[in-house]
Amino acid sequence: MCGIWAIFGSDEDVSKQCVSALSIGHRGPDCFRLENINHFKNCCFGFHRLAIVGDMFGMQPMRVHRYPQIWLCFNGEIYNYRRIAEQFGFNYETGCDGEAIISLYMHGGIEFAAKHLDGVFAFILLDTQQKRVYLGRDTYGVRPMFRLLKDDGFLAVCSEAKGLMGVSHDNDDNKVDIEPFPPGHFEAYDLSPNGKVTLRERARFHKIGDMPKYDALVKPQGKFQLYKKEDIYTNIRVLLEGAVKKRLLGGRRIGCLLSGGLDSSLISALLLKHAKKSGIVYPVQTYAVGMGGSPDVLAARTVAKYIGSEHHEVSFTPEEGIQAIEDVIYNLESYDVITIRASVAMYLVSQYIRTKTDSVVIFSGEGSDELAQGYIHFNKAPSADEADVESRRLLKDLYMYDVLRADRMPSAHGLELRVPFLDHMFTGYYLSLPAELRRAKDGIEKYTLRKAFDGTGLLPDEILWRPKEGFSDGVLSVKTSWQETLKEYVEEQVSDEMMEDAPKTFPFNPPRTKEAYYFRQIFEKHFPGKSKWIPYYWMPRWSKTDDPSARTLKHYKPYSAYPA
Repeated sequence: MCGIWAIFGSDEDVSKQCVSALSIGHRGPDCFRLENINHFKNCCFGFHRLAIVGDMFGMQPMRVHRYPQIWLCFNGEIYNYRRIAEQFGFNYETGCDGEAIISLYMHGGIEFAAKHLDGVFAFILLDTQQKRVYLGRDTYGVRPMFRLLKDDGFLAVCSEAKGLMGVSHDNDDNKVDIEPFPPGHFEAYDLSPNGKVTLRERARFHKIGDMPKYDALVKPQGKFQLYKKEDIYTNIRVLLEGAVKKRLLGGRRIGCLLSGGLDSSLISALLLKHAKKSGIVYPVQTYAVGMGGSPDVLAARTVAKYIGSEHHEVSFTPEEGIQAIEDVIYNLESYDVITIRASVAMYLVSQYIRTKTDSVVIFSGEGSDELAQGYIHFNKAPSADEADVESRRLLKDLYMYDVLRADRMPSAHGLELRVPFLDHMFTGYYLSLPAELRRAKDGIEKYTLRKAFDGTGLLPDEILWRPKEGFSDGVLSVKTSWQETLKEYVEEQVSDEMMEDAPKTFPFNPPRTKEAYYFRQIFEKHFPGKSKWIPYYWMPRWSKTDDPSARTLKHYKPYSAYPA
């Protein structure tokens, strides 16, 4: 989890604009570098490093002797970088996974490179010989990147939007703005001697659900084209285990968030299963967060005991949660209600991990609800095809909601989160299954995913078949949910008159609840006029409600409602 930053074609003093790069220092607490680009005026790279792979040679901008014309700033992990070297005969100088991007680019160009990367990434690549700048981001936007492009040829890029708030981008016609770089895309720019850029090409290199180009490099057991249920279940198990194993990459201590729900429990159990096989000698830590009587904490305790992890329970009071909200919104760069609710607990558990343990790489279960139709409202989908459309839509927008939270809350404390459920091979295969097999069955969401691990002994049945519990719901007791505590607080902060004027005060995405109004106020304080960073409030489909909480839905089941 590093921080990348770059500007091209600045008309102002570059040294002054470089101050903006310091605002994302939390992403890379190990070291920081700013470097001007040779022979190009007013161009600069900035890099905050969290050292995970290639401790000695991993500082950036990365340059290698055989390609001195290439400059690379990269945030992420390339899990197949060793396989790439074997397939194409590359000899890496640095031993770092990011060098695979340079080698692939020199071998076949930027689109060829992006299509062959198995991992999560955001990169800025400069070819000074071709006078070209390239940007690229992984399919699901797991690693973040924002860019600012002006008509006069000024380009600024950063891992987080706050790192661009201080650069020169005022424009009288108000047509330019800081925007998230679209996941699964690359862009190419021509670079002039004065550092100005001109957009040359913009294209998508990988779509949601496509099997990746490097699939020939991965040889899991089972035949993907067979749709007999026993083959499907085998393939799901093999691919998810493979997704966990490949993410053991790196030399820093690994832990796992554990809510006690299906997703984090599966990842925790698979992580423990393969940790020793991969040479990990330390006890793997798991972390649960919640308040007294929290169903998440109780279920996580059951899982941790079953799999044998070194378990930590992090408790917080409603007052501590409320005090964290402003820091959460500043780091999150969002005002979406459900995202903020869940982010508070993740922010606090990440803070605990950073200050009380030495784990740096943290596994998590994000992405499963969108991929495997795990949200409770999928029970109300009119048909399997409509459920499939909604699943793909959620995956496409994931980078603005749950993946945003998964990146920002750990990175606020110098941690790196890894999400095996968003592995390209796993998602590509799962989405290739017939829509009917992926929908909820008998009121049980993620039925096929659960059934794949049924009878394996990986998890207790009471956990494997535990009903869905939203992260922001599960951290409190069944009687008192996190959002109810928030609502009581914001009721005193936002008046009825303020709500009446909300459409005038906030014309874009006007808040419909006092909680949403309160969050929006804080967001506008730090990021005035940037409300279009999220296009809509996350809400469940096929349900008439103004609240995104699972507990407002008719299909919600309490913690004890396990199948017979």
